[in-house]
Amino acid sequence: MKVVEQIKLPIIDEMELFEQKFSESMSSKVALLNRITHYIVNRKGKQMRPMFVFLVAKMVSGGEVNERTYRGASVIELIHTATLVHDDVVDDSNRRRGFFSINALWKNKIAVLVGDYLLSKGLLLSIDYGDFDLLKIISVAVREMSEGELLQIEKARNLDITEEIYYEIIRQKTATLIAACCSLGACSVDPESDNVQKMRKFGELIGMAFQIKDDLFDYGDTAIGKPTGIDIKEQKMTLPLIYTLNHCTKEKKKWLINSVKNHNKDKQRVKEVIGFVKKSGGLEYAIKIMHKFKDEALSILSEYPDSDYKSSLELMVDYVIDRKK
Repeated sequence: MKVVEQIKLPIIDEMELFEQKFSESMSSKVALLNRITHYIVNRKGKQMRPMFVFLVAKMVSGGEVNERTYRGASVIELIHTATLVHDDVVDDSNRRRGFFSINALWKNKIAVLVGDYLLSKGLLLSIDYGDFDLLKIISVAVREMSEGELLQIEKARNLDITEEIYYEIIRQKTATLIAACCSLGACSVDPESDNVQKMRKFGELIGMAFQIKDDLFDYGDTAIGKPTGIDIKEQKMTLPLIYTLNHCTKEKKKWLINSVKNHNKDKQRVKEVIGFVKKSGGLEYAIKIMHKFKDEALSILSEYPDSDYKSSLELMVDYVIDRKK
């Protein structure tokens, strides 16, 4: 059995019902919109975010979920999908999960409007049912994701990212949404309890490990759906590169910055950068930090009694850093 299927086992019924509710939550009176959202629903990913919502809700409540949990899962998936649609426009990307992206099929203007529509649908779903506590969690995540992306763009211009700034970027850009999933799950069944903040921290730690794993793919030798060296070509500062810049000679630092800034389209030069980062211990350092975040996340889980839901969350933590793509 695949790991993802194994993780899903304790929430298989909830996930089936969720898919139905999620599909309904996107419906519109505009035929073009329905065609596009139908396309999105049929090309769904692993749905890790709703899985976090349901697993956390069931772990903290002893196996219970309610309508708020389903709405929380739908909202987070609507927001996540909106950000992916907008990301593809920003990155001018024609592919998403092996299929054509929305902007490739329907052009940028429509893709931006569809992203806006999904975002508003997500927010309205919370407002319509008075789930203002859930809405606050989501709204903070949306704000932080935008700030994280803009901070990354600002810093990429000068390549002056310290390790601290890098952690802040990935916390906002990636970890905040997974943190929102976990705190939403807890808040849907046990509002105003310590579990909401505890699970938020748990999600944040997993999100940090998840992003560092993504950084490591840039230096991999296997095909993972993301070409090797793509972050360097896009002048994105990843942890292995930041570590190397801070631990090499002045001459090498100058060469590295020059390579990333001015020669990032030169395949041979990118290959040399990857080789130098590997030789300098950048990958080992990033792996060490990734495991540190993983261990911190697992220590939060250890405070909860054993259950199938807790076991699935532990599997999920392992999956985040063991995945091949």
